[in-house]
Amino acid sequence: MIKEQHEVSVLGAPQSPRPVMSTVVHVQADTVVPDHIVWSLFNTLFFNYCCLGFVAFAFSVKARDQKVAGDLAEARRLASKAKCYNILATMWALVPPLLLLALVVTGALHLSRLAKDSAAFFSTKFDDSDYD
Repeated sequence: MIKEQHEVSVLGAPQSPRPVMSTVVHVQADTVVPDHIVWSLFNTLFFNYCCLGFVAFAFSVKARDQKVAGDLAEARRLASKAKCYNILATMWALVPPLLLLALVVTGALHLSRLAKDSAAFFSTKFDDSDYD
């Protein structure tokens, strides 16, 4: 419940007791059901591995339709499924490239260390007496 009170006074006018205007807005928490349709659309267009983005989009559209129809319990259930599929699609799209990047970086560091060690090995100078 949001309650707002306004008191209007005019500069230069004598102050008189005026009634306080109030506005009360009742917001029901039951009507707020996120349908995740924008996230699902993004996953469908960009991160659609194994069609998870499309499945999430389908559940999001169903959740939105149920919300419009007034069945909020079904809308919440469908929105929860859409959220799970969106999380899976996002993770499947972001984790493998990050792992690949980590492997490339660690591989490059390891190869640079090997190259430095092998360069030191081949630049070793021996005495002429070692070849007799």
